[in-house]
Amino acid sequence: MSSAEKQLQNRVSPSPKNPLVRPFLKWAGGKRQLLNVLKEHLPKKYKTYYEPFVGGGAFLFDLQPKNAVINDSNGELINCYRMIRDSVDELIEDLARHKNQEDYYYKMRELDRKRSFEKKTPVQRASRIIYLNKTCYNGLFRVNSRGQFNVPFGRYKNPNILDEAVLRAVSSYLNKNQVEILNNDFETAVKTARKGDFIYFDPPYDPVSDTASFTGYDINGFNRSEQERLKNTVDDLDKKGCYVLLSNAYTDFIVDLYKDYRQFRVSAIRAINSNAKKRGRVDEILVKNYE
Repeated sequence: MSSAEKQLQNRVSPSPKNPLVRPFLKWAGGKRQLLNVLKEHLPKKYKTYYEPFVGGGAFLFDLQPKNAVINDSNGELINCYRMIRDSVDELIEDLARHKNQEDYYYKMRELDRKRSFEKKTPVQRASRIIYLNKTCYNGLFRVNSRGQFNVPFGRYKNPNILDEAVLRAVSSYLNKNQVEILNNDFETAVKTARKGDFIYFDPPYDPVSDTASFTGYDINGFNRSEQERLKNTVDDLDKKGCYVLLSNAYTDFIVDLYKDYRQFRVSAIRAINSNAKKRGRVDEILVKNYE
């Protein structure tokens, strides 16, 4: 076995996984329900793992790769990952101060509408996002056109605002492995990907109807021209010899867009949606460029 082959084997060889390394936020479109299906479609071997739309990180935390590049366009979300990695003690201390009270919730929610928000430390901002996520209605992360958090209070009796064990486990994973955390456009995030790397794309989904669009946290939206730009990025990675796996809604547009790739129709359960009638089982598509 060559040194290069040994290096590849070392990067992807299974090691004991910590079950406490799991999402620290509820996330619309999260992949916890589809993890077993996604793992069935993993490449047999790969070098660095890339996830340009990391969101809640369910797939990342399940795989726990030793070498990874994660990215999201949401700066507040990425700040949470960085603070968990760099300042978990301070973050835990700040989270312990929050209250599950409606008036307090709205006071915290209003902070991003004030100029003083710019003076908040990165730890305070991360603490606020985790608190709002755990106490808001149905665990949504949604902002208005100005980028301001706008989900109402959830009225939960005992939300798990501070899950110290999970935060410390995630912090340990991020520190003990080579995990680069980016806040870029998806196309920029994969510029460094090379032959043998594995990229998992989980973009905002193509709406299944004209009224079904729910981009969640993405204030700029992710329209069909963005879906086409993503397809071009997939083509470029394919030419490089990367392994690419992509999730999306099972729509005629997406099926046609990726007609040159292997496609699999899967069924997923959606527990988070702004409309209760739209929660439940939905069809999704998996697209990949390898056997």
